[in-house]
Amino acid sequence: MIYDIIEKFYKNYDGRKCVIGYSLKGKDIFAFHIGSPTGRQFIATYAIHGREWITAKLALKHIKIGVKNGGGWIIPLVNPDGVAISESVRAMWKANARGVDLNCNFDADWGSGRLNTKRRGGENCIGDCPFSESETKALKNFTEKIRPYVTFSFHTKGEEIYWEYNGSGDRSGAEIIEKVTGYTPLVIRGSAGGYKDWCIQKLQIPAYTIECGADDLEHPITDIRKLKKCFYILKAFTENYGL
Repeated sequence: MIYDIIEKFYKNYDGRKCVIGYSLKGKDIFAFHIGSPTGRQFIATYAIHGREWITAKLALKHIKIGVKNGGGWIIPLVNPDGVAISESVRAMWKANARGVDLNCNFDADWGSGRLNTKRRGGENCIGDCPFSESETKALKNFTEKIRPYVTFSFHTKGEEIYWEYNGSGDRSGAEIIEKVTGYTPLVIRGSAGGYKDWCIQKLQIPAYTIECGADDLEHPITDIRKLKKCFYILKAFTENYGL
């Protein structure tokens, strides 16, 4: 199980690390620091959707590769309960254990997305209010504590980069990611309440959602090699952004 892999890695990790909070079912949400503890810091999140658990393995690749300039925090498994549901009960499940889609639960025009619903289920449920879920509260509090200069949200799939929200955002960072991956920077409409959206709108920092893997792959993706274009994103970004 993916949680067991991340937990074992955490226990053996010699660098800075912490637990930022807990899932509905009490599972740890682990965070790992890479790079320098001083200077500009980023936050990178993975597996906020259950069926996208392969991105947790991508997080381990990013930890091992590291960064050259600055440093940041990697959170491999934002939604451990949802990942467990996808692994053992319902493969296409995206939400957490309460049936809330965590990437619709942030305070950025909450509830206004085209597919948003209040009905609990495998995807698109917005929850009772912004940050109603323990997982999104934990990520919110940690982000406000770290005050990163940029955030990354790794999802699957489609080979696309989302960098904008309601007219705000920084395309130059998306172009760095594009050079590394060949992915297409896009502006999308009809989506709200995501972590990227909240970072751009409320924290007023650049934020990027990267949809890793080709669109013709089937969920859940199980082979980390299918995400190889994303292996060096953090390293390249920290070497080139703002220079």
